Amino acid sequence: MTTLTTAVTAGESGPVLVLSGEADITTTAELSQLLTAHLAEGTTDLTIDISGLRFADSAAIHTLLRAARTLNDRGGTLTLLHPQQAVAKVLTILGVDQLITLRDMPHAQPSPGSASGPS
Repeated sequence: MTTLTTAVTAGESGPVLVLSGEADITTTAELSQLLTAHLAEGTTDLTIDISGLRFADSAAIHTLLRAARTLNDRGGTLTLLHPQQAVAKVLTILGVDQLITLRDMPHAQPSPGSASGPS
């Protein structure tokens, strides 16, 4: 069973949604309800800490993109904080970083056998 854990904490410029576990087709309704509740309050800028999110499938990413479009239409932004390397890679490959702000991205690790300094 896939588990998505959500929480809300206070941030500098408003609430910060915290997601951990896995976000996939089985948890999309829960994620959508959480985002919709904040959007219904008239939020213009939304921050989501995804440091604990190990996996996000296309359904979850689509849900985030819908929220980002709503915020963009209001002149606001959706910001994702601290994505784990695997999630950050998927978001970047899909071009999500063109619509959603990604902050504190993990640094790419050198591949095994690659040179790590000057020869």
